[in-house]
Amino acid sequence: MDGHVVVKETNLRGKQGRLAFAYLVHERTRTVPEEELATIIWPHELSPAWEGALSAITSRIRTTLSMDPLKQQGVSFYRSSGQYQLDLPTDVWIDLEAGASAIDRAEAYLRNGSAEQVLGPAGAAASIARRPFLPGIDGYWVDSLRGKLQRQLLRALDCLSESQRLVGEPMVAVETATEAVKLDNLREERTNF
Repeated sequence: MDGHVVVKETNLRGKQGRLAFAYLVHERTRTVPEEELATIIWPHELSPAWEGALSAITSRIRTTLSMDPLKQQGVSFYRSSGQYQLDLPTDVWIDLEAGASAIDRAEAYLRNGSAEQVLGPAGAAASIARRPFLPGIDGYWVDSLRGKLQRQLLRALDCLSESQRLVGEPMVAVETATEAVKLDNLREERTNF
């Protein structure tokens, strides 16, 4: 908040806490059933003691989010009848959502013939997509989001390359396109800006 870290990764206690928190942030517009959250945390098999383990993980999240600076900003976490809900302020900035929005804007600029306006949003989308998402954690939800980030990076590189070509920077455009080809050399050229 105001440039200061309020919640550190260590507050969430390990991979399972980080994963649960990330999923609850991602799904913050709805309640999440405990079985759904459990299958995100333990995608291969639920142990007989999963309910107790999940309770411990979510209790830690609730304790972490109960800090006064977060409560004052409108952050809250509810657990009731086997459902979880994370409430965040409406103006919260989520990097994955910001990256998706930025790439949509960059593609719109290209479609509208505004190649010079592509650099900012496409660069932001590429920067967000390049960052590792929940390193050291695996599972179908994490893998799915990593795939989306990979596609976002490719879209951003396509936008950057095309805008660089259009503004008269052909060598930079080739370098950017080469990076995209290295990431996915079997894909066909995109032309749907």
